[in-house]
Amino acid sequence: MAKRIDIADLNIYYGDFLAVQGVTMPIEAGTITALIGPSGCGKSTFLRSINRMHEVIPGARVEGKVAMDGLDLYGRDVDPVSVRRQIGMVFQRPNPFPTMSIYENVAAGLRLNSTKMKKSVLDDLVERSLRGANLWNEVKDRLGRPGSSLSGGQQQRLCIARAIAVEPDVLLMDEPCSALDPISTLAIEDLMAELKTNYTIVIVTHNMQQAARVSDMTGFFTIEGTGKPGHLIELDTTQKIFSNPTQKSTEDYITGRFG
Repeated sequence: MAKRIDIADLNIYYGDFLAVQGVTMPIEAGTITALIGPSGCGKSTFLRSINRMHEVIPGARVEGKVAMDGLDLYGRDVDPVSVRRQIGMVFQRPNPFPTMSIYENVAAGLRLNSTKMKKSVLDDLVERSLRGANLWNEVKDRLGRPGSSLSGGQQQRLCIARAIAVEPDVLLMDEPCSALDPISTLAIEDLMAELKTNYTIVIVTHNMQQAARVSDMTGFFTIEGTGKPGHLIELDTTQKIFSNPTQKSTEDYITGRFG
């Protein structure tokens, strides 16, 4: 079930370059937290540090603490693979495995985590995940077709089905609608509202209206200039951030007077 994440004094590096500095914030269980801010301010880097995907890049590292329900995710004896299993990720562009069928795309993570699984159990899990991603009715008669044969919006929901199939506690979404048309975007937004009953969701978005529509909490990140680190300026309820933010820079960004 959904879990709470606590981040304290987090600095994120690429080699010697400090990309994000001094982030401290809670992410409440069972909520949607939107991260907004200008390009290059470290939102996606920060997002990827939550499930230790950042460190896949050579020379990348973090200082500080990321804890989930009290467990330090960067603890010495913590396996990064298990962290990524508990904290799923949906990327900006839909990335179904091109050579795999719709069915196999959803089953892929399950097969990695469990060597032997009865076909009937796998069938049930695939169906449940596709239903959870609001895709079952559209694909149930063509599960053997390639995942890449679906439309962009369907592919993104397939990727969400793949992410939730392994039953994570948290879902990270990095601009999941930026490559989609308005109707597909609405479908993903409706889906997020349904998913938050079971998952803690963190979404990076450049779409202010989307942040205002889907999230409970909003964090505003910004950067003082090229080569400087990104900072979290303000975190509050989405209603407060969009109606009466505490910081002037937040207000300037939201009203389009930024820069």
